[in-house]
Amino acid sequence: MAPAYLATVPALRRVARWAPVALFSSGIVAGDKPVLVRDFVKSALYDPNHGYFSKRSGPVGVLDSAIRFNQLEGRSSYMKHLDKLYKKHDIAWFTPVELFKPWYAHAIAASILRTANLSVPLKIYEIGGGSGTCAKGVLDYMMLNAPPKVYNNMKYISVEISSSLAEKQLETVGEVQSHLSKFTVEHRDATDRTGWGSKNPQPCWVLMLEVLDNLPHDLVYSKDQVSPWMEVWIEKVNGSSQVSEVYKPLQDPLVSRCSEIVSMNEQNPSLREKLSFAAKGIFSKVFPKPRRAWLPTGCLKLLDTLHEALPSMSLIASDFSYLPDVSIPGDRAPLVSSKVTRILLFLTIWCNFFNKAVSGVN
Repeated sequence: MAPAYLATVPALRRVARWAPVALFSSGIVAGDKPVLVRDFVKSALYDPNHGYFSKRSGPVGVLDSAIRFNQLEGRSSYMKHLDKLYKKHDIAWFTPVELFKPWYAHAIAASILRTANLSVPLKIYEIGGGSGTCAKGVLDYMMLNAPPKVYNNMKYISVEISSSLAEKQLETVGEVQSHLSKFTVEHRDATDRTGWGSKNPQPCWVLMLEVLDNLPHDLVYSKDQVSPWMEVWIEKVNGSSQVSEVYKPLQDPLVSRCSEIVSMNEQNPSLREKLSFAAKGIFSKVFPKPRRAWLPTGCLKLLDTLHEALPSMSLIASDFSYLPDVSIPGDRAPLVSSKVTRILLFLTIWCNFFNKAVSGVN
């Protein structure tokens, strides 16, 4: 078997023998060329043939009816009810906009209606609209509460990378016939600048609910406390159906820029930081400790694209402010879960998610 961890430097390829084996399914690595971790993750999540979000059944749940919160006696009662819902529907998760429908979407719509410039037609983009619950809730609210001219002239565009979810959104919004003339789904990758066409200076709204946490990350690695960071790439193992990690010097513009934004490489260190770095250099020779860090390059790319394509947008983004019990190695590591016998289990090895994503196990 080829070595599991390889470090690549100019004119040199060497084995990092301290590292454990890290092997992945190669079904999401096309060809023989290495790919960045973010491209590996993107394929595992969104590839039309084997992507986690591309299955028609999908991991995102849809409630048959809204939860009647006035019949629940506090948090404990709510958690018990939620457990019953998960067992009944046998899916990976429900989104907040689904659990709190229609009120979650209504609150967003009320905020837009209260602050939007209604002298121009209202245009709303939603990225990663899931099952269409938010779109329908917003359109419902506008139909009932906005001036007729606002509702009749508004446009709601869903940008959805998953073909199966795009179909589901049309079904959900189509439950109210009048909504269909205002609603369209564009099946494309929102991070791709070309899909947005020319720059649109007109005011608009962009909704991203639980989107940022689902965007691909990159991974960087350093062999000890002071060595330079290196990009992590994924490549196939020769003569094997598995793949391994390869380390290369920082060269990808998005990875380099993101590392600067999160202050991984200080440009003008203070005297204290210089002394600390020198101490780490001495300590690392005696007790070398490899480092790993995750970079939200997918988030950065999407925000860059939106800022360039829609410079007058108003953004509403809702996401997690805290991730509990993260055990995947590395700073800013993601939290990955898998549904096994209706119990959510946190995975400690990040590659397990991608293997399960490809094989269809939730």
